[in-house]
Amino acid sequence: MTVINALLGEESMASDPEQPTLSSLVKSSGEIGSIQLLQQLQEPLLNVNGAHNSDTYSVIAAILPFLFPALGGLLYGYDIGATSCATISVQSATSSGVSWYNLSSVDIGLITSGSLYGALIGSVLAFNVSDFLGRRRELISAALFYLFGAIITTVASNLAIMVIGRFVYGIGIGLAMHAAPMYIAETAPYQIRGQLISLKEFFIVLGMVGGYGIGSLLVDVVAGWRYIYAASSPLAIIMAIGMWWLPASPRWILLCAIQGKGNMQELKETAIHCFCRLRGPASRDKAPVQVDEILAELSFVGEEKEATFGEMFQGKCRKALVIGGGLVLFQQITGQPSVLYYASSIFQTAGFSAASDATRVSILLGLLKLIMTGAAVLLVDRLGRRPLLLGGVSGMVISLFLLGSYYLFLGNVWVVAVVALLLYVGCYQLSFGPIGWLMISEVFPLRLRGRGLSIAVLVNFGANALVTFAFSPLEALLGAGILFYVFGVIAVVSLGFIFFVVPETKGLTLEEIEANCL
Repeated sequence: MTVINALLGEESMASDPEQPTLSSLVKSSGEIGSIQLLQQLQEPLLNVNGAHNSDTYSVIAAILPFLFPALGGLLYGYDIGATSCATISVQSATSSGVSWYNLSSVDIGLITSGSLYGALIGSVLAFNVSDFLGRRRELISAALFYLFGAIITTVASNLAIMVIGRFVYGIGIGLAMHAAPMYIAETAPYQIRGQLISLKEFFIVLGMVGGYGIGSLLVDVVAGWRYIYAASSPLAIIMAIGMWWLPASPRWILLCAIQGKGNMQELKETAIHCFCRLRGPASRDKAPVQVDEILAELSFVGEEKEATFGEMFQGKCRKALVIGGGLVLFQQITGQPSVLYYASSIFQTAGFSAASDATRVSILLGLLKLIMTGAAVLLVDRLGRRPLLLGGVSGMVISLFLLGSYYLFLGNVWVVAVVALLLYVGCYQLSFGPIGWLMISEVFPLRLRGRGLSIAVLVNFGANALVTFAFSPLEALLGAGILFYVFGVIAVVSLGFIFFVVPETKGLTLEEIEANCL
């Protein structure tokens, strides 16, 4: 029975009418003893110096619990790259393969932004269902939305059906970008948690490059846009099967246990089994101890009660919302979509032969993004989150003021624009790109993590939509130079926010972050 519970994860939760008490937790803890556990319930199991004895893991065993959730990010990135090529294909009189190819700018905007608005709806859905479904089933749902959205878009017989397919695919994006960071954060060993969650951003960029690459190969093929969108279907199937095979998040199971949503002992045994599968054979002896530590810490920080909507804006969660929401807001309003909008024109001004082909320029920038994101992955658990954020955003400030100066005063010095563009892209991928998603998955208390992260993801996609919508009117009103100066000032404000508000979470377990940083 325990094995079945572990394999099914969230689906195996039985109801228990009685809320567990501290004494019931003590009775259910056989590995470390009642006296020791009572002491742990009175004092947090935290070590400020980061010395932990119970989190033993196998690197090989940790790969799959990262890989399948990260496919959700890969499919998100692929959609960005693929759509830039698919919109060219679907408008071609010779290669679109449809009679409705003569699309207006509004029609193209609906195709391009359809997945973004779907992602907004997905984020709203996640707020209401994430704690009920659990991280694993939410990711399975995301994979199914990805699959059905890709299929609907591929077989679309008119614009309306195509936009519906894009919207359905976008719901998958919203669910995946909400659940994937949570699942990875809650299942990854704390020693490499930052690297694994940052590596998800690497997968997003890898998906973008893949989308540009596949799109450039198929853009001139008859009905090529259909093949471009269909190419994401196999990955969605792999993601769904992989998440079905993986165990549930042990921390989510223990949260259910401590909130009385099942039999304490059965759920505890399920969590131990899940930890063994996630950490590998090396953790077999340590898993029961780790489960007891997490249960004791959840009791200490008061996770026994179910979260209410009002609690989202009080105490620890309010601080977590400020940290996480602020990071993803600044991630968007420091001009990232706008700078990339100017990439092709900047390269054309520089005289590069490839600049006439927007797809090739995008591939070049995508490769730079990959390299810098890879550097962030290697450094985030060595240097920490704050140094990368402060250093990267400082580079963004310099690049934004250089871009503003180029469009106002230095129009003939194209080297300034190219250097500023590359500096901005590199520094963004070293800082806001991966670490924004990393921090929002770390800072929320466990029982509020599902709803809190959904608000942060909603802020991210909402700010993205707002910046994308407002860019053209602001450019017409202020001019490109002044607009980049405005983004530069916002980036300076974000530096102050990082310095005074954002904590360092390197080397801390999720329970320690909740107790020490909030």
